[in-house]
Amino acid sequence: MSEHASTPKLDIKHAGQSSLQLAGQDLLCNYERLIQETKGLGSEGVLNWAVRFELQPDQTGQPQVWLHLQVGVSLPLTCQRCLSVVDVPVLVDRSFRFVETESQAEAEDDESSEDVLVSSREFDLRGLIEDEVLMDLPVVPRHDSCPVAIKLAVADADFEDATVKPNPFAVLAGLKDADSK
Repeated sequence: MSEHASTPKLDIKHAGQSSLQLAGQDLLCNYERLIQETKGLGSEGVLNWAVRFELQPDQTGQPQVWLHLQVGVSLPLTCQRCLSVVDVPVLVDRSFRFVETESQAEAEDDESSEDVLVSSREFDLRGLIEDEVLMDLPVVPRHDSCPVAIKLAVADADFEDATVKPNPFAVLAGLKDADSK
């Protein structure tokens, strides 16, 4: 398995034919959309990745390239309960099958249980890694148990209770009672 400091561009057919295996680490600052999700925090954090390519026969016996992707990273996100930082571990473990054309990928993607991608001579592995991590992020990141007390009410320090205004219907009810006497 080859070690890489950053994600390379790959020739999918060649990678599949040679059963290529790669692994590496990359800084979060190299992933623009992930940094946007973390609001700039953790840019020096490390994202670990590994890929393995192989050829598997399709229904007709023709070899098709498969990519097996594993990614591990911890992202500092904002807890939606206490609004402090929560480190969210993200682990991706997915497999992808490659086809020749975009139209073939669209046609087969709905029918197949696996994810289908289009083969390329300069496949953007970094883009795939970033997409998969983004899709695995929780919709509402939060601590299991928040480290700070959660404010459940808000009021200004100089706020005084408003004087209670009389209910206008109570005044009408008083008029009705006066008429009946």
